[in-house]
Amino acid sequence: MNDKWKELYDAAKQVLKPRDVSEIIGAGGVSAAVESVSGKIYVGVCVDTSCTLGICAERNAMFNMITNGEDAIKRVIAINREEKAIPPCGACREFMVQLMPEQYKQVEIMMDYENERIVTLGDLTPEWWI
Repeated sequence: MNDKWKELYDAAKQVLKPRDVSEIIGAGGVSAAVESVSGKIYVGVCVDTSCTLGICAERNAMFNMITNGEDAIKRVIAINREEKAIPPCGACREFMVQLMPEQYKQVEIMMDYENERIVTLGDLTPEWWI
């Protein structure tokens, strides 16, 4: 497997810290790492609220990337509490497609770290609505 995937997995694992932020907000039960096209890694965690104001770890990582002046991703991994890779939800897939409408089909997504199963965002989102 590409060494960058190990680096991404380790970066996501480092911020995976499930905890209560308040009585009604939890965070860190899912973490993510994205590699920008420049090769830099950005991380994020999910923030779960009692309403729809929360955010997924993948989008949080991408927002971190955007905050730091980059706007294109190459690879994405998200891991759950058991440190297993999980696929991005529909909202995260949609955000990635909107972020890179011309290049989204090449973005690599780690589906199963232990078995080295990688797919592209194009595989997960073959026909975008626009």
